[in-house]
Amino acid sequence: MFETSISPSADVAVADAPQTPTLHARPAPGKASPSTAQCSTCMLRHLCMASNLNHADVARLDIAVRNWRSVKQGQLLYSTGDLFQNVYALRSGSFKTVVAHQCGREYVSGFFLPGETLGLDGIATESHTCDAIALEDSTVCVIPFHLLEALCREIKSLQQHVHRIMSAEIVRETGQMALLGNLTAEQRVASFLLSISDRLGRRGYSPRDFTLRMTREDIGSHLGITLETVSRTLSRLQQEGLIRVNGKQIALLDREALDAR
Repeated sequence: MFETSISPSADVAVADAPQTPTLHARPAPGKASPSTAQCSTCMLRHLCMASNLNHADVARLDIAVRNWRSVKQGQLLYSTGDLFQNVYALRSGSFKTVVAHQCGREYVSGFFLPGETLGLDGIATESHTCDAIALEDSTVCVIPFHLLEALCREIKSLQQHVHRIMSAEIVRETGQMALLGNLTAEQRVASFLLSISDRLGRRGYSPRDFTLRMTREDIGSHLGITLETVSRTLSRLQQEGLIRVNGKQIALLDREALDAR
């Protein structure tokens, strides 16, 4: 939604296996951890809710962030229609969100990396409008939304941060519409790789060499193209010397040329 601690391997990338379990056989949701989350000691605080807060306000946020939750690969953090109660700050791992159309088709609406926030889709209707599925073993901080709202009324910098998160989601969705409506398949794949690169770079990891956790099918669903088109496009970009693909590993060899596509 908003804009891979990233797991030690800093992974996020193209993996054709294992496939995520079918969404119709709903996996059991991850279990809440008895351990209390601590914003004050989190290495991702500069990317998350605690950014721009002073020590006193971080301590108050610690009270609102009651616990963290572990979600295994392929499991649901929440599903479409679930009552909206919490937002989730991604602590480690990665997620995809999946939306179902009335015709029964499903598409991947977004990918989330550590420091990003999931669950804000439920604010408008008080129920979630998508499935959030872990792409790998992941952990999230659980933030009860009513407590976050109360803190936002008292801490202006936190309120501004939440507003920025919501604004970023609007910008992301607008950009996704423009991408699907105006770019070729090759441009969509190039843009996707550059976006992942930039997001990893902001987290202190290599923007040049990384691993994608989502499958080619997930990428195709997100970009509005087929799995085969994603694979062909990656092969073409590699043949032209713009990227290197080695299984799950991606290396950007010529960012400028990739951006110019």
